[in-house]
Amino acid sequence: MEWTEAVREAISYMEKHLTDDITMHDVADHVHVSPFYFHKGFQILCGYSVTEYIRNRRLSLAGQELLTKDLTVMELAMKYGYDSPDSFTKAFTRFHGHSPSDVRRNKTMIKDFAPLELAISLKGGYTMDYRIAKKEAFTVLAVSKEFCYKNAKQEIPLFWQEHFASENGKYVCGMFGINIDPQMSDERFEYLIADIYNPTADVPEGLVVKTIPAFTWAVFPCKGALSQSLQTINTRIFSEWLPAQPDYEFAAGYCVEMYDAADKYPDGTGDENYYAEIWIPIKMKN
Repeated sequence: MEWTEAVREAISYMEKHLTDDITMHDVADHVHVSPFYFHKGFQILCGYSVTEYIRNRRLSLAGQELLTKDLTVMELAMKYGYDSPDSFTKAFTRFHGHSPSDVRRNKTMIKDFAPLELAISLKGGYTMDYRIAKKEAFTVLAVSKEFCYKNAKQEIPLFWQEHFASENGKYVCGMFGINIDPQMSDERFEYLIADIYNPTADVPEGLVVKTIPAFTWAVFPCKGALSQSLQTINTRIFSEWLPAQPDYEFAAGYCVEMYDAADKYPDGTGDENYYAEIWIPIKMKN
């Protein structure tokens, strides 16, 4: 199933099963895409995770039914997958800004979260630089931490700040940022701040040595201020490159970001010419 077709079918599946006990894994299985890459691609394209989409749609519908149907809070909580009226009330209040009782009693305004519609725009041809590179396994010296996908976007930059503020910054300069999730789950993953390992040197306490397996990689250059260039290329990988890719699909739960030395540029990682790369492991489609 092509990527755009998979996202469209996933949205349709979620809409049909909003009152069922479905998870991100169920959605990914339905469209035959690995949970790891479906989670990543959906969040990049849509701006929120599958779990957030399902929760927001359920709370939006619950608000409508609270105003238009004679259902109790208990009934709505059970219908939309909450264990108790209290947990439903807390989630409902966070989403709508008013409690269920306020909405029903005072007819206060509620928020609407409309279902996604996948629109494909024809913008003419585009170019996206990348190369295919076969790389042997390589070993890195790294500081490692486990993250939850839900909060990783906010927590990983803090991890880098903590790293350079600590003693570890003397041993690992941060040539790579590596995401490792061999099971390609949608929950937690290991993240490495890493350099190439020198086997003749001692491994300082608190650091780890990891081997990244041999893969064929799609390598995407990123030029410009680091955070913006990486975000832009990540989005284009899932919105442009992957939908148009007839030959390759993602192969494994690894993603590597390679960073050039910041001191080579007048404005460091914020320089308009700063260079980095995103490496995605790929394989030929069946």
